[in-house]
Amino acid sequence: KHAGHSGDDGSGESHFTVVIEAAAFADQSRLERQRMVNRALGDIPGERVHALAIQASAPTS
Repeated sequence: KHAGHSGDDGSGESHFTVVIEAAAFADQSRLERQRMVNRALGDIPGERVHALAIQASAPTS
């Protein structure tokens, strides 16, 4: 998608979207939800991830 810009390492995989719904996100701000996802991912993204979009929500019932 973004070949040729500074985030392109040639691997073809650098932009990702995480969509997650969890009860643990209830009563958490959007920023805290993103922090929770980042903590859960730990070192998995490493240096290969140039962009990570996070859509984190609590279940609605």
